[in-house]
Amino acid sequence: MSTHDVHETKMAKSHDGVARSGSGSGAPAPLPRPAPGAPRPYHFPTFERVTLENGLGVIVAPVRALPMVTVMLVSDAGASAEPAGREGVANLTARALLEGTKRRGTDVTELFERLGTSIGAGADWDVATVAMTTLTPRLEEAMELFGEVILDPSFPERELARLKAERLSDILQLTAEPRGLANEMFARVLYERGSRYARPEDGSAGSVRSLSRADVESFYAARYQPSVSTLVVVGDVGVDDGVRLARSVLGAWRGSASESPPVQAAPARTSRVVHLVPKADAPQSEIRMGHVGIPRSHPDYFPVLVMNSVLGGLFSSRINLNLREVHAYTYGAFSGYAWRKGSGPFVVSTAVKSDVTAESAREILLEIERMRTDTISEDELSLATSYLGGVFPIRYETTDAIARALSAMVAYGLPGDYFDSYRDNVRAVTKMDVLHAAERHLHPDELQLLVVGDPAIVRSPLEELDFGPLELVPADVEESELEAAEREGGR
Repeated sequence: MSTHDVHETKMAKSHDGVARSGSGSGAPAPLPRPAPGAPRPYHFPTFERVTLENGLGVIVAPVRALPMVTVMLVSDAGASAEPAGREGVANLTARALLEGTKRRGTDVTELFERLGTSIGAGADWDVATVAMTTLTPRLEEAMELFGEVILDPSFPERELARLKAERLSDILQLTAEPRGLANEMFARVLYERGSRYARPEDGSAGSVRSLSRADVESFYAARYQPSVSTLVVVGDVGVDDGVRLARSVLGAWRGSASESPPVQAAPARTSRVVHLVPKADAPQSEIRMGHVGIPRSHPDYFPVLVMNSVLGGLFSSRINLNLREVHAYTYGAFSGYAWRKGSGPFVVSTAVKSDVTAESAREILLEIERMRTDTISEDELSLATSYLGGVFPIRYETTDAIARALSAMVAYGLPGDYFDSYRDNVRAVTKMDVLHAAERHLHPDELQLLVVGDPAIVRSPLEELDFGPLELVPADVEESELEAAEREGGR
């Protein structure tokens, strides 16, 4: 809270010289809060970038606070690069890298543990990462094993079957739980059927079941190439030593691939529709409202970031204060843009009591419309920019967090000074910038409203909401129709 929000109390001094409130109660009056000081300057750790002879990018950031090093390989091998009909192969391939090498068999993770080294792997929409953190004295040994994982995986059939079974179990849990079901179904109704974004990031039950070892080997051979990969080294290591290690371990890696294009992200509809997913006897409704957003590379990124913080990105945002504090419809309601190479979704998410589902949707819509017509207050702007700028430095206090930040820089093609200029870019956003961002990037007429709830309670109020036509969406629909449509489109 800033100093002008503090209510000063008239003070009078008693005979003993102690400041007292003017009320005469004798209790000491609260002193005014001190004014906040100027934010301390922040500098992201310095780093250097080189490209090895085989095309592999290398980034080394010396961070000497502790005797540990994080090494992260980031490859253009995310879900967006998957072949049609093979959804889920990106994450399966990344995780399977840790299941064995041709030289050492299936005890790779145990070998890392003996070195006191943690390791993990996975894929998101845009990239796949393999990351380890180790103590400095163990770096040479750990790097040798790390390189073997990248260059010589064995993809054992038994472990692939286990990983597939784990993913299928996750799908069952997600679809049985209203929150996960709402997230999956919202993406399905938001994007046109041919878009990869209409499918779950890690694949549907049908696509995962169909994946074979040959699919994994083929995806690995196509996408794990040095020309589309970068090795990030952060911690207690110098630039020369980091580059030397990268060259000694991965310098013999050969092969090339083209950069995967952004996913086509056309919306399924450009007019408002209510999508009701029946969940009989549900005491609450899961609400998702939104439309196709913008890619991470969009020049309006910072105005949109601040605008969304005011709208629904913070606890004190308009949507949360409206639904939680004013109407007591929910414990929390938030909005956000899913940042990807392609245009990810803008979505408002909340869970409310079934009997206030339609009213909650109406209030969300009103806040979105108000964002486009009313200039935000100076206090709202200050709160949003202060929060975004204030939390930024504390996000990067570990070698792993710094490595992930540098990996994001690689994935989205961010400039080298992005982290040092971040807070200045946030503070440069004005109230008019926020208004213009809302006008350009919030589209009330294109909003899709998805509700997972009890149709006996919510259907009639939703139809009376005048949001748009209502469609029933069965929760148990397998994606075979969508997969067939994508295969047809790829011919």
